[in-house]
Amino acid sequence: MDTSKDLDERTMADAWAYIQAQADAGVPLRPNAYRLAFGDPEFLLRRETRGIRLQLELLKPDLDQTEMGIENTIVVFGSARFKSLEEARHMVNDARASGDAQALALAQRHVRNAHHYEQARQFGRIVATHSTALPKEERLYICTGGGPGIMEAANRGASEAGAPTLGLNIALPHEQHANPYVTPELSFKFHYFAVRKMHFMMRAKAMVAFPGGFGTLDELFEVITLVQTKKSTPVPIILFGKDYWKRLINMEVLVEEGAISPEDLSLFQYTDDPQEAWDIIRHFYGL
Repeated sequence: MDTSKDLDERTMADAWAYIQAQADAGVPLRPNAYRLAFGDPEFLLRRETRGIRLQLELLKPDLDQTEMGIENTIVVFGSARFKSLEEARHMVNDARASGDAQALALAQRHVRNAHHYEQARQFGRIVATHSTALPKEERLYICTGGGPGIMEAANRGASEAGAPTLGLNIALPHEQHANPYVTPELSFKFHYFAVRKMHFMMRAKAMVAFPGGFGTLDELFEVITLVQTKKSTPVPIILFGKDYWKRLINMEVLVEEGAISPEDLSLFQYTDDPQEAWDIIRHFYGL
């Protein structure tokens, strides 16, 4: 006997087949009162249905992660612009061969910053290696924004250690694809930054911010604010790259001016070592 779940799934499959058949037949996507509501793009993209789109974007990745047993993540933020050492060296060689002084200067900067990529890669590998020894329900998975640069590096390190990795990508005006080290079943694409940031926090057991730009700063201070205001459970927040972060932001000024409390400085820690970053997380949870 068919269960109600089987009947529901079959009915929905029939409905989707009907919509697909319309597309295959070249039926134009004109506003159509007779079209099924969830198969009507014009309806779903109206301003009035934004709440539904937000709900769907929140629900889909949550269900998929639950089905794959992903309950604990370590989120890695950082610049999408940093290159791996091998790629940066190729850029230097190409620039020298072309005689382009500006391209050479840019390539040399990429070589200088490549250590951030390599450290993020090492951190991802360390987390994945140690996590595989934990019970399945306690395993920690590397989660990034799914793009290039530091995100690719952290996903790459975990993938090289044989672990699944997550990517929470975002649709941007310039097309962006998930890096090749994100597990395909755990590669999600978002339209809304707000929902994407919610997903970063929903399963996060730690946040590690490598050097980055506006996006990294936005994500970092969102997390710090949520923890500071007790809207989120406290988690280790690690600023990787002491020189970068202390040159970029003088947190002591916030205390001196009374903008934050002195104890708020304990919400985050600095490090320059991938193993130390992992040790901070292990100590926090007693792993």
